[in-house]
Amino acid sequence: MGRPVIFLDRDGVINADSDAYIKTPAEFEFIPNSPEAIALLCGHGFDIMVITNQSMIGRKMATTDTLEAIFQKMKHGVRQAGGRIKDIFYCPHLPTAGCGCRKPAPGLILAARKKYGMDLGDTVMIGDSAKDIEAGLNAGCGRTVLVLTGNGKKALKQLSGLEKAPDLVAKNLHEAAQQLIESYPFP
Repeated sequence: MGRPVIFLDRDGVINADSDAYIKTPAEFEFIPNSPEAIALLCGHGFDIMVITNQSMIGRKMATTDTLEAIFQKMKHGVRQAGGRIKDIFYCPHLPTAGCGCRKPAPGLILAARKKYGMDLGDTVMIGDSAKDIEAGLNAGCGRTVLVLTGNGKKALKQLSGLEKAPDLVAKNLHEAAQQLIESYPFP
């Protein structure tokens, strides 16, 4: 059996979100304590994978090379805190594309399962939007966690209206990490 996997949304969970999109490495800013939260999870035996919609590519606001530079900045900051991001899966498509990889569709999580042969029942999807939680549910993740950073407060209202409650609500990624560590192995 491999290490349990935590899927993390990027914008609003790891870094500050922007209505204008994060289009350059200079615009990427960590939410306080998010690199340390990832390091904490890694130190307790979890693998971290990022699952993110990046329609700025489809909108031609940035290139895939620029997106890769943003990912490198994120991975470097996480390494400096003592953590590691094992892999990143992203959807470059516009919301109107109808693809199977744009959250809330489960395609990115299913691609991770195929690549690594994991049991999705032993995975957690952490996000700040209703789309993140729905993607985790649609893929069959064992747990879903909503953080109240980014769009989390708005998402909590949306999810309660849809009767799709996350398994856990935390004020930020660090609090989510602590609670997941305390409750693992999950019932």
